[in-house]
Amino acid sequence: MAVVTPGPLENHPLQSLDLPTPQPARGQVRICIDVCGVCRTDLHIAEGDLPLHCNPIVPGHEAVGTVVRCGPGVQQLKEGDRVGVAWLYAACMRCRYCQRGEENLCAMPRFTGYDEHGGYAEYMVAPEAFVYPLPSGLSSVEAAPFLCAGIIGYRALRRCGLQSKQRLGLYGFGGSAHIVIQIARYWDCEVYVVTRGEKHRTLAKQLGATWVGEADDPMPEKLHAAIIFAPAGTLVPLALAALDRGGSLALAGVYMTQIPALDYEETLFYERTLCSVTANTRQDGRELFSLAQDIPLHTHTEVFPLAQANVALTRLKDGLLNGAAVLQVKSQIHAIE
Repeated sequence: MAVVTPGPLENHPLQSLDLPTPQPARGQVRICIDVCGVCRTDLHIAEGDLPLHCNPIVPGHEAVGTVVRCGPGVQQLKEGDRVGVAWLYAACMRCRYCQRGEENLCAMPRFTGYDEHGGYAEYMVAPEAFVYPLPSGLSSVEAAPFLCAGIIGYRALRRCGLQSKQRLGLYGFGGSAHIVIQIARYWDCEVYVVTRGEKHRTLAKQLGATWVGEADDPMPEKLHAAIIFAPAGTLVPLALAALDRGGSLALAGVYMTQIPALDYEETLFYERTLCSVTANTRQDGRELFSLAQDIPLHTHTEVFPLAQANVALTRLKDGLLNGAAVLQVKSQIHAIE
């Protein structure tokens, strides 16, 4: 499924398209895709909120599958390995950011499903250096949301500086937040969730939220840290005002609507911190998959066939998903070449 002409989802911007089977270049592997998670960034690409970097483009950056061919120079992976591909497809590995392990800040990054074809397809290729071997304890459907929702959520936790036994606010309760709350509860933190959907509120309570409300509801306690997952700039002043002195707010989306003017004394004074989250490092992914086994973490998913990608994105946009959407890609005829 590829985007050729972005537009409203009712126009079905994702269309079935025949593309040549990709061949792995030096350092790359070809992956037979089993499943691919659905992310809000895919929605922004499909509807044109993010301009196309490649046309056509196959979206999908929560891809799970099996290595079926290794290009020259591949050293660690082999045919038959089950792997995942995340949003950060590649980085230059030469700049000062890459050299200090902050490849997410590279000035020349490549992103999966945006600069390079992603996982809404039978096959894709990816650099070995940016592919994650997956633990055997996770099914492919369970693993897919970790590759973006999970990794970004985990990085947002680190960026907002949450410590054990503190109070965390989550604004929006979709694919990322339902993973983050499990980590925060494992750290013995209280979690306060702001979300509109009844399904989301129910799931938040089931996963141990101390309080669940809507944006206009007064926060019952001052927060040590907060994360905004919803792409609504109007939430920023509300979330900052809910922070305790010295608290920190992380914005976890790649896209956000206009942020209103901020009242300095009400929202930023007393050393409150506002920061953003940009993609992820590979170390973030490695730490997350280790946590996923140790806690263990569980993902709540709804599975759709690949042909219903537009339907899955529509349900995401309308807030009707209970957890994360995952597209079933692999057919019964695929086998290791």
